[in-house]
Amino acid sequence: MDAERRALAIEIFHKALALQKQGEVELAASLYQRSIEIHPTAEAHTFLGWTYSLQQRWEDAIAECRNAIEIDPDYGNPYNDIGAYLIELGKPEQAVVWLEKATQCRRYQNYHHPWYNLGRAWAAMELYSRARECFQNALDIEPGYRQAEDALDKVTRIIQ
Repeated sequence: MDAERRALAIEIFHKALALQKQGEVELAASLYQRSIEIHPTAEAHTFLGWTYSLQQRWEDAIAECRNAIEIDPDYGNPYNDIGAYLIELGKPEQAVVWLEKATQCRRYQNYHHPWYNLGRAWAAMELYSRARECFQNALDIEPGYRQAEDALDKVTRIIQ
């Protein structure tokens, strides 16, 4: 029974993700919530948080990421997302702790994201040398990552 519930929750999660990619944010959010009701996963909470961030519901987004971390503390996405949301809220100092945790998580497919966001946090605090190191780390992990290339170019011009 539990395996069936989990399978249904994952199926609904994937439908929500597809809708979100099509720009159907509110419908995606309701499906993520349904998935969580059936069988909570770190992924569903994280992606529900992402839909909230698209609506600039930053505190709700952070709360969902915290729920994700409670379920799976090794899943890197919610740490990165909290950091990114704190940057958007103008709190880069608070973001650093979350982003550093994201770079160390065991379960994460996109390690370049927290390095990029960590660079954003340092740049927001005008610590450009640290920012440059982080943007370079992102590029070492994901060569050609355009956002990191642009950010690295920008901070390098500031430093020189």
